[in-house]
Amino acid sequence: MIKIANAPCSWGVLEFGLEGQTAGYAQVLEEMRETGYAGTELGDWGFMPTDPEHLKRELRARDLEMLAAFVPVNFSDSAAHAEGEATALRIAHLLAAVGGDRPFIVLADDNGKNPVRTQNAGRIQPAQGLDPAQWHVFAKRVNRVAQSVHAQTGLRCVFHHHCAGYVETPAEIETLLSLTDPKLVGLCLDMGHYRFGGGDPMAGLQKHAARIWHVHFKDCHPAVAQRSRAEGWDYFKSVREGIFCELGRGEVSFGAVKAELDRLGYSGWVVVEQDVLPGMGTPKDSAQRNRNFLKSIGL
Repeated sequence: MIKIANAPCSWGVLEFGLEGQTAGYAQVLEEMRETGYAGTELGDWGFMPTDPEHLKRELRARDLEMLAAFVPVNFSDSAAHAEGEATALRIAHLLAAVGGDRPFIVLADDNGKNPVRTQNAGRIQPAQGLDPAQWHVFAKRVNRVAQSVHAQTGLRCVFHHHCAGYVETPAEIETLLSLTDPKLVGLCLDMGHYRFGGGDPMAGLQKHAARIWHVHFKDCHPAVAQRSRAEGWDYFKSVREGIFCELGRGEVSFGAVKAELDRLGYSGWVVVEQDVLPGMGTPKDSAQRNRNFLKSIGL
């Protein structure tokens, strides 16, 4: 049975260190509960309590499950790898201590840091990507972090493709999967990032079904995407302008995606993510509308 969660990024709690005020963790968790979600991802380190007993109490008080943590690592920079691996392990130990139904470490590139990738998100060209040697180094480091996490905590890792990073386009996702160990590294398929990155989410779901261990439901607004490409917006401008709109208001066919997940026998979590910048929008109202939309398609 598919269970439905949300994530702190839907309240503007993003990994980019942006300016602006966001709600505190207690308000975010309470609003998740009030709008009908069964679980949450961790958000940035320090947003929620980092003491496992404290965090367990906060989750139990709201009948929420901790199911994953998003961990960006600069896999293309050898000088940053040790720190990234240590961060992933620290977070994995917290999730393992909190417990839950086999939570994931959601690895990703350190998105939004490379100026070329950030400026050209949604319209990446092959020449703006990694060369074959760089790909092998990148993938080797992903494997290494996943191996360390599993050996020390028993948790599994999935990789989240993401606009404004080095794993954005369908071709880049395919390359990463071909170079990583399928026993160690699964795919977190994010519908909105897949669409903005130039792909058809249904095609991605069907093509990579065997590697998909975790799913993010994010929509992509076609008119905003068109303007972003036409006017040369960077990634953050696209987010500010609403590229990741409420579910059902963009071009991802979530009813068809749900039917395909059912056909594949997927029984993991679906995590709603409607990325907004700090202070942007009305997150609780959007969370409620997103939950109502999912109920309308049988989730």
